[in-house]
Amino acid sequence: MKLPRLSAPVWLLFAMVGLSAILPLAHAADAASPAAFGFDPVRLQRLDTVIQDHVDRQQIAGAVMLIKRNGQDAYLKAFGQQDIENHRPMRTDAIFRIASMSKAVTTVAVLMLYEEGRFMLNDPVAKYIPEFKDAVVAVPPPAGSPPDVKFVTVPAKQPITIRQLLTHTSGLTYGDGLAVDLYKQANVYYWYFANHDEPIGAAIKRLAKLPLSAQPGESWQYGFSTDVLGYLVEVVSGQPLDRFMAERIFGPLKMPDTGFFLPPDKADRLAPVYGLEDGKLVLKETAATSDYVKGPRKCFSGGAGLLSTTGDYGRFLQMLLNAGELEGVRLLSPRTVGLMHANHTGDKYRRDTAGFGLGFWVNNEPGFYGELVGEGAYGWGSAYFPQYFVDPDAKLVGLLMTQLRPAGNLDLNQKFKVLVYQALTN
Repeated sequence: MKLPRLSAPVWLLFAMVGLSAILPLAHAADAASPAAFGFDPVRLQRLDTVIQDHVDRQQIAGAVMLIKRNGQDAYLKAFGQQDIENHRPMRTDAIFRIASMSKAVTTVAVLMLYEEGRFMLNDPVAKYIPEFKDAVVAVPPPAGSPPDVKFVTVPAKQPITIRQLLTHTSGLTYGDGLAVDLYKQANVYYWYFANHDEPIGAAIKRLAKLPLSAQPGESWQYGFSTDVLGYLVEVVSGQPLDRFMAERIFGPLKMPDTGFFLPPDKADRLAPVYGLEDGKLVLKETAATSDYVKGPRKCFSGGAGLLSTTGDYGRFLQMLLNAGELEGVRLLSPRTVGLMHANHTGDKYRRDTAGFGLGFWVNNEPGFYGELVGEGAYGWGSAYFPQYFVDPDAKLVGLLMTQLRPAGNLDLNQKFKVLVYQALTN
């Protein structure tokens, strides 16, 4: 496509609104020199080199990388192919399955209702979803039990609270544990709900009757907690989760390409899923085979069900960085956002960082993490390999989007964070 020659002021206007909106197929959107945002352009090139190297070695098909600083897009670039088989370059407005990056969005939805006085965070969830009353915990059978007895149950010492769901200390996993067979029988095993021909509430009610894997509040275990929160939003608001998010979050934040299932007219923008098998890149899922396009479209998973674009999710992260506000739209108060990235789990979470907030890790002890990520930063990732972080002190957002599952031992999503920080000059 041949572009007309434009005057400098017009090009400046294009830069201000973002070239990705004007040229979605472009591989780079240089809104301004990275140096204007405190990046050393030469050192930032290391990030390009590493991502492109993964494309060239066929470790990933393609990716979109976004860095925002001081409220503006400092760097936006697409790499490689969106669709290798059809020779389609990655585009900056490609749509991605974001899986567990949905959790931050559901957390915001819950906290919006919290700010309206609908509940307290330390309320028992059974107050709103009665099926969680009288929860039990699976424990190893006593000595001398028959060989076929895999576990026995004991009463939960305390009820599951909303805050424990927000911090993944509820005792819920994704079905793994001593009672794994019961989870599989109940069809609430594993995080994927897009193929369920039922509303999320039906699945959560079955889940509530199954034994927990740990006593509530005693350990950090990743699992269905945020899906329970998604159903809590439905119960408290009286709206399906997709409608609540569309009306209260995606619409106000101008996130037109974010939702649980994909309209047919956007299917060509859904990036296929590739996976690494024996070190080789293999096509795993296309729009033509995806439940997000062809499935029942009934089960709204607050824990792992959303689709989004780099631009849309970047706006959501900017809202968090702005302490709950974006372009005059306020979803949460600054104090509530501050509560989100406080460490709520003490020393129970010692994985990516030394603490976990409401919906994501928080890096309040950089010496524990031992990698180059800012103190006070927070973030999470996705089963499909994307990764994000938000750094309030540096006024920085980093987002890497791709579709890779399984990913083997690839660590590009972690190196992405380090390569962004090493390029900062202030």
